Amino acid sequence: MSTSVDGNGPAGGVTKLDRVVIRFAGDSGDGMQLTGDRFTSEAAAFGNDLSTMPNFPAEIRAPQGTIPGVSSFQVHFADYDILTPGDRPDVLVAMNPAALKANIGDLPAGGTLIVNTDEFVKRNLTKVGYDGNPLEDDSLEAYQVHQVAMASITQEALAETGLGKKDAERCKNMFALGLLSWMYHRPTEGTERFLREKFAKKPDIAEANVLAFRAGYYYGETTESFATTYQVAPAKLAPGTYRQITGNTALAYGIVAASQQSKLPVLLGTYPITPASDILHELSKYKQFGILTFQAEDEIAGICAALGASYGGALGVTSTSGPGVALKSEAIGLGVMTELPLLIVDVQRGGPSTGLPTKTEQADLLQAMFGRNGESPVPIVAPQSPADCFAAAIEATHIALKYRTPVMLLSDGAIANGSEPWLVPDVEDLADLSADVQFAAEPNATDGSGEFWPYLRDPETLARAWAIPGTAGLQHRIGGLEKADGTGNISYDPANHDKMVRLRQAKVDGIEVPDLAVHDPSGKARVLVLGWGSSFGPIGAACRRVRKQGHAIAQAHLRNLNPFPKNLGEVLAGYDKVVVPEMNLGQLALLLRGKYLVDVISHTKVAGLPFMAEELQDVLTGVVKGVDA
Repeated sequence: MSTSVDGNGPAGGVTKLDRVVIRFAGDSGDGMQLTGDRFTSEAAAFGNDLSTMPNFPAEIRAPQGTIPGVSSFQVHFADYDILTPGDRPDVLVAMNPAALKANIGDLPAGGTLIVNTDEFVKRNLTKVGYDGNPLEDDSLEAYQVHQVAMASITQEALAETGLGKKDAERCKNMFALGLLSWMYHRPTEGTERFLREKFAKKPDIAEANVLAFRAGYYYGETTESFATTYQVAPAKLAPGTYRQITGNTALAYGIVAASQQSKLPVLLGTYPITPASDILHELSKYKQFGILTFQAEDEIAGICAALGASYGGALGVTSTSGPGVALKSEAIGLGVMTELPLLIVDVQRGGPSTGLPTKTEQADLLQAMFGRNGESPVPIVAPQSPADCFAAAIEATHIALKYRTPVMLLSDGAIANGSEPWLVPDVEDLADLSADVQFAAEPNATDGSGEFWPYLRDPETLARAWAIPGTAGLQHRIGGLEKADGTGNISYDPANHDKMVRLRQAKVDGIEVPDLAVHDPSGKARVLVLGWGSSFGPIGAACRRVRKQGHAIAQAHLRNLNPFPKNLGEVLAGYDKVVVPEMNLGQLALLLRGKYLVDVISHTKVAGLPFMAEELQDVLTGVVKGVDA
């Protein structure tokens, strides 16, 4: 992080930074997610590049004041293109002892620590295992500590509003937001407008939050505790209109866009599950675009409704997480057998079973590849970042429609809940998917019978004919039993089954996907780092650091995991060593070894948290030095 000082600022002046990482941490009832989201929104409006990492308990109301109940929100904003939410915070805002104890290990020496002193009472300290008050001993001497009685000052600022003590104290998160907004020269109008709109039906609560926000801002201006403020200039991004967006929201927008570009209505058949539920919430707002959302009684009903919609000539979509994919597996197999377009969104989380509902993981790849009975191939698309979810949803829809197949879209918790600036595309630049939708209009039997054969295939794509039920002369029957090639009649013939299994596999293998692109600025790299999904940011940041050390290293990232890009084998063979970081125990590495006989170096992590750039930097530097030795 580079700095410069402008003496024209308050007290010690204004320090100009190129990047900052701030982490807000408190009890799960302290509003840390809202606080972080508002700071992020103002950073986005200011023009910074940014990346965020929310981290919160799975329980709706986790035990108050305990370490398992800590909720945090980390935001990394900069004046240049960044790739991750940051490894460690430069600033930690700790609203109680639990938040301090859970997060202080991540704050580097010299980092700024802002503490809400009102919560550091004996009962709260004892609850998290502190023998004494860390604010009164030398345990925090390595940090720049600012002790602020946030709750007390907030209550004093709201004394004339008529709110009770408890309600007034709840506004302390806005005090913290106001203080940090002052420290980093963030605009305030947007937050005040947001608060008045959010609490429009409770104007007294709205005004209280605005007053608390202002109190924090003015506290920064008037106190002598903060001698310096900081500025991070806007980033130099490509021209266009940007907005802050989360992965789930971008994915929902991509589905709406795919509906418009294909001229098909959408039915989302789903069951609420963390961390995918926001897709349902977002899509439910767009009935005017032909989006119908159906919250089913369970996972199986959700996907079967979506598959039925596809049978009826719509675009069926279902969203879930790993446990839901397990429940949907039979219906996914039905989609493979009936050869209908279906988009299956899996927002991965820590497993197995219920696992870690609010923590991220990439451990569903093999389930997506093989998690059904029989030979049941399904194309797989994986976005690499929150903003990339928009394009990934359109690409997955294109494959589903053109090749008449279920498609698995593998997002994960880090992508779904994280956010970054999204360059809003021009509608004219979006892919036209209408050519992928070709409904049968007349009988197609090749034996002169005048019948409709639902399994007569396009010779190029191997997609079967798609007829809307009720179309005159196109009566047909589909289902889960094996079908005869062409006619679609039920068939138990061994030779026919062998042929149909191979046709379904050939259809997926023949899907056209872009070649894998490799980023190697020097053109001399002997080591390739290959990733997929949300590992894109940490891998990219780590490669930047390795190159700054003077080493050559190449990076490539897979969006299409089934089928793989046609040039993947050639790319892998072009390097002495291939490193594959994954948030699982080596699932992509297993597939690469099996298909290409390349002994990739698998680096894994299953902690419920994304990779840090610094940990990957150490691994990659070691591999590069070993090759160069």
